[in-house]
Amino acid sequence: MLSLAVFGIKNGTINAAVELICLFLVVIWLALLYWTYADARRRIADPLLVGCATAASLFPFVGTIVYMIVRPPEYLDDVRERELEIQAAEARLAELGYQVCPYCDFEVEKEFLRCPNCMRKLKDPCSSCGKPLDPMWKICPFCEAEIGSSAPTSRRTRRRRESASEQPVAGGTVRAERASAPTPTPAPAERGGPAAS
Repeated sequence: MLSLAVFGIKNGTINAAVELICLFLVVIWLALLYWTYADARRRIADPLLVGCATAASLFPFVGTIVYMIVRPPEYLDDVRERELEIQAAEARLAELGYQVCPYCDFEVEKEFLRCPNCMRKLKDPCSSCGKPLDPMWKICPFCEAEIGSSAPTSRRTRRRRESASEQPVAGGTVRAERASAPTPTPAPAERGGPAAS
């Protein structure tokens, strides 16, 4: 009973009451410590932050009060449930034909090729029938034309200037082989680029 001598209590009844109050406060503190840990696990996904919240509640009563001020407002289960409800509502709206522009969230219809609000391209038209195509489709469901079957545009090829090393031959040209070593690439100043200073 060395700790009670500090209070200067000599009466046995008051001494027992003080001991019970101290025991009660320790039990409350341990219960708050466990409550902080359990609540943090339900609200915080990161285990390190759960440990920090529990460590903060080691400071009697003050740590738990600070945790209650800064804790996230929602349980993780409530956040997941709300996200699932939003996804389900979006899926129901998509089934009904309600769609939004992925760029500006303006309401668009399935047949729109461009968003009327932001003018961004939403879908490509079919090269045969002109109906809008989903980017994942391999064929047009309206006219059965293959999406990749449109004639590819020919790429422009650069023509080389005929040099003295090329000689015309029937049906084409033949390039004469050079015996010298390859020429080094010119410095940027020689090519007309910015000069190094």
